[in-house]
Amino acid sequence: MKRMATPEWLQVLSAEVISCTRCPRLVQYREQVAREKRRAYRDHEYWGKPVPGFGDPAARVMVLGLAPGAHGSNRTGRPFTGDSSGAFMYPILHQAGFALIPTALARDDGQALTDLYITAAARCAPPDNKPLPSELANCAAYLEAEFEGLKNLRVVVALGKIAFDAYLNHQLRRKIISNRRGYEFRHGAEYAFLDERVLLASYHPSNQNTQTGKLTKEMFQVIFRRARELANKSAAAVK
Repeated sequence: MKRMATPEWLQVLSAEVISCTRCPRLVQYREQVAREKRRAYRDHEYWGKPVPGFGDPAARVMVLGLAPGAHGSNRTGRPFTGDSSGAFMYPILHQAGFALIPTALARDDGQALTDLYITAAARCAPPDNKPLPSELANCAAYLEAEFEGLKNLRVVVALGKIAFDAYLNHQLRRKIISNRRGYEFRHGAEYAFLDERVLLASYHPSNQNTQTGKLTKEMFQVIFRRARELANKSAAAVK
């Protein structure tokens, strides 16, 4: 796998994200979690800061999640790394050819993504996994910068309703759409926009969804097979 050097815009953006203190409630919570730790990780040094995006700057596909997990990304410093959601997702990304290895345990585990970039609507772990509207608004500028910088982006896989709405808000700000009517969140929903990007909706790979069978491995595989199809179709159209 050929790794592309991190472009300057992404280096600058990642530094801005990591140093962000815009949301006092989230700063307090993420740092408290990093100090107190979960018993299973008491010997770990927690990241305890906002989590920047991760992946290929030439990606045609984006995975847009909700927010870092308190003892996953907030501990490891990388999206969907070190938690059950990542343990569910990365094997499927690997099967689809997006991830180099099927595991994501730490920032230095050798994982690398091709044609895929992972980010989130909120960059700090929120209490009860529920960021406030004002906190999502504070993070929106970082998401906008990623959409601007990822020049090859053609497909956005939104994991959950909050991520889905975050993308619709982005399209509203850009005046690609004038309202949200007709854009219903449901697993497998697919919406094409005038800017030639496609939004795919998926249930979030949380324990609540995967352990109850609301989201199965097969359902998730279909999403990423479709993402691959759409990305390849867009590339063929350009040629």
